[in-house]
Amino acid sequence: MSEDDPGIETWPNVDASSHGGGQVWIPGVYDPETNYYIFGTGNPSPGYTGVARPGDNLFTCSLLAVDVDTGELVWYFQSSPHDTHDWDSAQTPILIDGEIDGEPRKLVSTAARNGYFFTVDRLTGEQVVTSQYGSHANWSLGVRDNGSPEPNPAKEATIPGALVSPVEGGVTNWQPAAYNPGTGLFYTHENNGYNILYLTDPDPRGSMGLGGKRASIVGFVDSAFQAIDYRTGEAVWRHPWPGGGMVGAGVLTTTTGLVFTGDGNDNMVAFDADDGELLWHTRIGNMSNTPQTFLVDDRQHLLVAVGERLYSFVIY
Repeated sequence: MSEDDPGIETWPNVDASSHGGGQVWIPGVYDPETNYYIFGTGNPSPGYTGVARPGDNLFTCSLLAVDVDTGELVWYFQSSPHDTHDWDSAQTPILIDGEIDGEPRKLVSTAARNGYFFTVDRLTGEQVVTSQYGSHANWSLGVRDNGSPEPNPAKEATIPGALVSPVEGGVTNWQPAAYNPGTGLFYTHENNGYNILYLTDPDPRGSMGLGGKRASIVGFVDSAFQAIDYRTGEAVWRHPWPGGGMVGAGVLTTTTGLVFTGDGNDNMVAFDADDGELLWHTRIGNMSNTPQTFLVDDRQHLLVAVGERLYSFVIY
């Protein structure tokens, strides 16, 4: 890193930016039309004690587009400026060829761990939609003109404790969402909960890594499964999960209008992709991957993992 690098002004100094995190945890997506590789980045470091790194801390917690031939950064969009909660923005981005205000647009959408849903132009990185899909997310003061949420300093870890939603695991995490071009809907889990964040290291230099705090979960609330309109960020339908808690399964949607996922209570479920009607379920255990589909002798199969077991189903 050097003083001439882009984004350096969002860090206190070159040394802080050089050791500032932003790891890439999840594979991104390649867009053959633009030759861009689009991916999300992780949290800054120190993770929770942000006093030593004032500023937005680019390019952490961001969606980035890189030219595959040159390796140059083409555009970025930061979904969590100055993150102090370990809410990586490394969720799987989804390419969408859609319409905004009646005009065709090349887009990319992501449901971030911090409880916000974003759609941006995948040619330029221009923000199109920012909406809160985590029903209890309380960490932001609002949305900036550029579409990034504005963090609330009062929701950082404090010595007496700050009540924060979502919990450290986020409204979603590693599990990929899905998009169905037939319905125009983006499908994702919504894990809601609260924790109290206590600051345990008041040293103004911060505490490296994820240290310097303790988190006490004080309640999981109505987790759900959502179908979001990428053009508005609004939920078209929402299916609550009983019992709350974290749901870890990924999502698969098909051209025949089905959505498969897990409910966090040992069931694999199938929804009608249009209206969210629950069509089928089977109690096989807590799914540990995203369902996959494939053809054998012109018959469609569904494959899913539960721990160390694989289950295969035939879709008639």
